Amino acid sequence: MMADVSTPAEVMRPLQGRARELAEMERLVGLTGQPPRSVLLVGDAGVGKTRLLTELVARSEAAGRRALVGHCLDFGESALPYLPFTELFGRLAAEDPGVMASLTDAHTALSHLQLGRRLMSGSGGEAGENLDRSELFEAVYGALEDLAATGPLLVVVEDVHWADRSTRDLLSFMFTRSFRGPVAIVASYRSDDLHRRHPLRAAAAQWARVPGLQRLQLEPLPDPDVRRLVQSMLTGLTPAEVRAIVSRAEGNAFFAEELVGAAVTGSGSGLPVDLADLLLVRLDRLDDRGREVVRAAACAGRRVSHALLASVVPLSEDELDRALRDAVEQKILSLVGEDAYAFRHALLAEAVYDDLLPGERVRLHASYAEALRSRRVDGTAAELARHALAAHDRETAVRASVRAGDEAMSVGGPDEAAGHYETALELLADGGPDGGVDLVDLTSRAADARVGAGDPERARKLVDAQLKALPPQTSDLQRAKVLMALANATLLLDGPQDTLAATCDALELVPDERTPVRARLLALHARALAEKSRDEEATRFAWEALELAQKLDLASTVADASTTLAGLDQRSGDPAAAERAVVVVIDQAHRDGDMMGELRGRFLLGSLLHEKGDLLAAREAFRLGAVAAKEAGRPWTPYGLESRWMEAETTYELGLWDECVALTRFTGQSPPPVGEAMLRVTRANVLLHRGDPAAGELLELVRSEWSRDGWIAVGGGAADIEWYGAQGDLDGMLRAFDRATDLMEATGYYQARIRLTALLLGRLADVAAVAPHGERADLAARAPELVAAVQKVMHRVEQRKRPFGSEGIAWLERTYAEDHRLRWLADVDPPSEDALVEAWERSVAAFETRGHTFELARSRACLSAVLRAQGRVAEAVELGDLARSTAEQLGAAPLLARLRQGGLAVARHHQADSALTAREVEILALVAQGRSNGEIARQLFISTKTVSVHVSHILAKLRASGRTEAAAIARRDGLLQG
Repeated sequence: MMADVSTPAEVMRPLQGRARELAEMERLVGLTGQPPRSVLLVGDAGVGKTRLLTELVARSEAAGRRALVGHCLDFGESALPYLPFTELFGRLAAEDPGVMASLTDAHTALSHLQLGRRLMSGSGGEAGENLDRSELFEAVYGALEDLAATGPLLVVVEDVHWADRSTRDLLSFMFTRSFRGPVAIVASYRSDDLHRRHPLRAAAAQWARVPGLQRLQLEPLPDPDVRRLVQSMLTGLTPAEVRAIVSRAEGNAFFAEELVGAAVTGSGSGLPVDLADLLLVRLDRLDDRGREVVRAAACAGRRVSHALLASVVPLSEDELDRALRDAVEQKILSLVGEDAYAFRHALLAEAVYDDLLPGERVRLHASYAEALRSRRVDGTAAELARHALAAHDRETAVRASVRAGDEAMSVGGPDEAAGHYETALELLADGGPDGGVDLVDLTSRAADARVGAGDPERARKLVDAQLKALPPQTSDLQRAKVLMALANATLLLDGPQDTLAATCDALELVPDERTPVRARLLALHARALAEKSRDEEATRFAWEALELAQKLDLASTVADASTTLAGLDQRSGDPAAAERAVVVVIDQAHRDGDMMGELRGRFLLGSLLHEKGDLLAAREAFRLGAVAAKEAGRPWTPYGLESRWMEAETTYELGLWDECVALTRFTGQSPPPVGEAMLRVTRANVLLHRGDPAAGELLELVRSEWSRDGWIAVGGGAADIEWYGAQGDLDGMLRAFDRATDLMEATGYYQARIRLTALLLGRLADVAAVAPHGERADLAARAPELVAAVQKVMHRVEQRKRPFGSEGIAWLERTYAEDHRLRWLADVDPPSEDALVEAWERSVAAFETRGHTFELARSRACLSAVLRAQGRVAEAVELGDLARSTAEQLGAAPLLARLRQGGLAVARHHQADSALTAREVEILALVAQGRSNGEIARQLFISTKTVSVHVSHILAKLRASGRTEAAAIARRDGLLQG
């Protein structure tokens, strides 16, 4: 029975990442109005040729065009001539037997392609009945012409790399013969299968010279599209698993799907068996020497130099060259540069490596390690470490791993350096020879690398584990160095980390002598004291560290202590002195090449400027910090990451939302989890206030990360309150507020409670505006506790005797204004109209001073509504116009909608021809809820007398005898929403 080679009729997942190629295919085959052309679609196996052609066929048929599809199959030397044409005409006969019968009558040679005649059970041809090939070619050509006479025709022949010679010749005939009607022929083949001796190679070269025949190369998918493909499979994979699959698939859709399947079924990170078998088939094309060379190359990794490969393969130069040429021609290896080779796909290298026997692997790795260690061949320390480890040569692996880590740090690769250092630590922990490596020094290097990579939490865990494992004979000085490494990591973490305890313990172990270790420890101790708000002690130790560091000419410690003193100046109420001092630190650190000193200084300068409300200058300071970190090759290092995030936050406040969105993109980058969450929260805020539902997806990803950092809890909590509030989800808002404030208290960000309280009160007021009368008092009952908690925060702030910045002042005024609005709308201890106006005027003034564009617009919108209620129409209109202009500039759709509704509208008018005005419809909706004139007046910020007049007009227009009848008429006539 002939195999089923039909194309799947249903595409389970949307086509990913091929919009440009699909559009080009549509143009070439005439779907967009141009004359159709023939096309060769070329690409590696699994890259997505079939998926693209399936979509093209579907779109052709949707446009009312006929599409015929045939496939070539891998039958080796037993291929059935013209198989794809038998298939496509057979499918036509099944779908439209009348048309096929008329074609066969007109072109009798077509009957020789019919499936029934070609099967052993069929009639076949009579003995000696041979058909002239040209007659068959003319019959196929004529049949396609006849079909095109009734409408455009698309003919697709897939997998031509498996085509028999007769099929190739028939395609050549079609490509070189022009059609009178609209016929487009598309043939696809695998470019990676076309080795030098492949039978299609000569035909493809001839086709490339045919006028009008277009060749379209299908390149690998970009990583973002592979990621979307993986996520579209609804697998529940973690972000790390998705990243790993995207990296390994290298743009190949089929490989990505196979890797996803293996991950979902719990097959681990290894290569799926079916995929490995498919890849290893390629090795069957090679002779024994070729397979030996490819296996040796797989032990080297994805890429290997000619010299290194030659040093481990026991072949003569001529034999090696022939084996390599064969591997390159068979598209297994590719020539890279002038003297190296690489596997065409990383998964092919994995498959070959996994297929090696354990003994083979060890011997090959040992050969590589010996060649590198003896310097017969140039190589890197990282290569030597890898081969020595796989060859069980631990002493060499330790030394090489440390050297590889040092090399990685020297070129700005802290992630890679940390991996090498940690490998060395693991080997030393196993009790193997130390190779002369200092364990304490190695621990400090590994921690510094992890911190530099933006992962201080892992650095803390690493150092803590090493501290507990130190042998009893460890000297006091060595133990103190480990404690200093622990303090250095914990200083960068939020939460209950006791940095001060570590520095105090270290001080007891380090002699009171003028040594570099003592100077660095004093600077660390000063920072730990400042973190605990013990400012007087912090100042004393920072000055001591500064003086000692200056005497010993320790530039980085001078910068560290000076930056700490500048921060203490700002906290003591002298921000000008702090700015001057930190500028000096930055300039000196830059001259000294002290990257961490410069980054910390730039971040502090940006923070000082941000605190006082000079947002433009703050943004520039943060930008320079982020640029410095990026240029050093450490974009996620502490203070570099924070600078990028704060640059994005500041652009958000300034109203430069498109720039903020660009700054929070990290496609193609690998930020640490903390950095990823920070950038996502900031991006979500923009999307949220633009009304983009994608904000919800980002916030969902971030919720599990709140506990990592205090600011993530602040930003995530604020965004969640807004997100749930926009949906009217009261429980969601309250959960977000409670969880965020608990985490903020634990991490020392207690002042941010003011911002979250202001947002929560505002959303509670929005709920009160539409809630039934009986529920409004419960909403307002939450306000006293919320405001009391804010007052406690302010008491703590006052006790510290530190300046309260413009941002804190703005949110504090907003808190009081929203509290007034909630009580006004709920009619629970309502403020006077004058008090309400004054509260919102203070909120507007505070955000104007702050320069927070969006929050200023929101405050203006509320003040506009309040002023309108007092009859101050001109002022209200002016403020409303300013808010509207800002909302339009930002693309803040929800705020624009609110402004169009007059600030706090409840219902919209459904029927444009009704006699009721928009304001009357609004009031009627509240009447229908059973609200009194006084309650309606408070909610809409108008006088009770005005409401009474409107109600009288409504009753008259609806010819209703009372409020209940008016509500019934409105519902009957569809005048109210819902």
